[in-house]
Amino acid sequence: MLKKIRVGLALVVFVFITLYFLDFTGLLPDWFNFLTRIQFVPAFLSLSVITVLVLVVSTLIFGRVYCSVICPLGVFQDVTGRVAAFFRKKKLRYKFRRARTFLRWSVVVVALAGFLLGVPVLLALTDPYSAYGRIVVSVFKPVYVLGNNLLEFIFTHFDNYTFYRADVSIQGWGAFVVAFTTLLVVVYLAWRHGRTYCNTFCPVGTVLGFLSKYSLLKIRIDHSACNSCSLCETNCKGFCINSKEQRIDYSRCVACFNCIDSCNKGAISFSYGLAKRKKQQTEMDESKRKFLTTAVLSTAALPAVFAGNAKSDKAKPTPMAPPGAISTQHLLDHCTACHLCVSKCPTHVIKPAFMEYGLAGMMFPVMKFSDGFCNYDCTVCSEVCPNGAIKPLTVDQKHLTQVGKVVLNLDHCIAYRDETNCGACAEHCPTQAVTMVPYKGALTIPKTDQSICVGCGGCEYICPETGKAIYIEGNPVHLEAEMFEEAETKEFDFGGFGF
Repeated sequence: MLKKIRVGLALVVFVFITLYFLDFTGLLPDWFNFLTRIQFVPAFLSLSVITVLVLVVSTLIFGRVYCSVICPLGVFQDVTGRVAAFFRKKKLRYKFRRARTFLRWSVVVVALAGFLLGVPVLLALTDPYSAYGRIVVSVFKPVYVLGNNLLEFIFTHFDNYTFYRADVSIQGWGAFVVAFTTLLVVVYLAWRHGRTYCNTFCPVGTVLGFLSKYSLLKIRIDHSACNSCSLCETNCKGFCINSKEQRIDYSRCVACFNCIDSCNKGAISFSYGLAKRKKQQTEMDESKRKFLTTAVLSTAALPAVFAGNAKSDKAKPTPMAPPGAISTQHLLDHCTACHLCVSKCPTHVIKPAFMEYGLAGMMFPVMKFSDGFCNYDCTVCSEVCPNGAIKPLTVDQKHLTQVGKVVLNLDHCIAYRDETNCGACAEHCPTQAVTMVPYKGALTIPKTDQSICVGCGGCEYICPETGKAIYIEGNPVHLEAEMFEEAETKEFDFGGFGF
C-alpha cells in the first residue's frame, strides 16, 4: 500500500500543478497556488518558516518524500520512466552505483554561492521546481494552446462556443532554449538512468538527501531474510541499494518503495531505525575534502563573470520589474524564474528577460509592452508568486505603484512631426499622465506628467510609431505615484432628446 499511496499522491500533485501552470482561462481556483508555495526553494526564499520546517521535519521522519511526491520535476522523471517502459522490449534493470558526492555538493555550493554573490541565475537554473515551471511555460504551454485552438475550430464548426481561440507564442527564445535543453537532459536521464538527475544535479535533492540519512523511518533490509537476489537493486531507480553488501545509501533513496514492492522474501520494510554507515561514510568524507577546495576556487570568480555584466551597459534603459517586486534588486534576490507570473499574466506583458538584467538575471521576469499593456486593475502576478519576489498588492496599492515613468520624444510623434491628429496615447492612459494640449489651430500634441504615471505601458503599446514616440522608462526602485484628479465632465442639454 505504501507505493500505491505514494503514486496516488504524487500524480495528484503533479497533474494539478501542471494544469495550474497551463491554465490560461482562470478555470482552476486560486487555492491551487498552494502547490507552488510548498516547494522547497520558493518557501525558503519567501521566508515561509512554517513551510520550510514542515518539509525538513517530514524529511527527518519519512526521508525524501518531497522528492517522490511534492517536487513536480521528480514526479515528471517517474512519469517519463513509466512511459519509457512501454517502448522497451526488455525491462530496464538498474544497478548500484557509487554516489557522485563531489559533483552533487559542488552544484549545491555553486548555486548557493552564486545566490549570495548576486548571481541568482545559477540557483534558478538548478532549482527543480523552477526548471519544471520553465519547461511547462516555454515548451508544453504552446502545444497546449494549439490543442485548445484545434478544439475551438472543431467545436465552432458545429456552433458550439465552449472554447475560444488564444494566441500561440514563445514568450522568450532564450528561456525557450534553456527550458528545452533542460527537458532533453531530464528526459534522457530518466529514460535511461532513472532518478540520476535528482541524485546528481539537483541541489534540493542533495540537501534533503543529507537530512534523510538521519530520518526515523527508513527502508531497512532484514539480513536474516535477504538472500541477495538483487530484485530490489534492479528496481531501485535511485541506484542506492547494494544487494551484495545488503546496504542502502539513504542520501539517494527517494522513498519510492519500489524495493518493497519487488522483494518476494519480505526482507525489506519501511520501519524505524538509525542507519549504520561504515565504508560509505569514509568515501563521502574523502569526496567532501576534495570538493571543498575546488568549490571555493570555482565560485571565487563568479562576481567578475556575472555580477559586473549586469551593469556593463550604462546607456541601456532600466528594465521594469513587475508591480509588487519593490525593486529590481529585490526581484533578483528572491526570484528563481519559475515563470508562473509569465504564464498567468493575462495581457502577456511579463516576459522572460534575456540580457535586460545582465547575464546574472537571464530568464527573470521583466515587463515589455510589445504584446499588450499592464491592466490598471490587475494584480495577478503579485497573487501567484510563490517566492516573495513579487509581493501581494491590493488594487488600490497597484493604482499608486510606479514601476516606471513615461518619456515623450516629440520628434517621433506624428502629431508634432507630421501635424496629423492622433492622441492614441492619451486615450489609453488610465491616470491622465498623458494628455493632449493645443498645438496649432485644432491640432493637439501629447503632454506628460511623470508624477502621476504608474508605468502601465498603455501609451507605449498603442503608439503607432515603429520607433515609439512615447515609452516607459523603468524605475530601479518602485515609487509611489501621486493621486490624479478625474477630469471634469460637462453636462449638455439635448433639448429633451437623449439616450
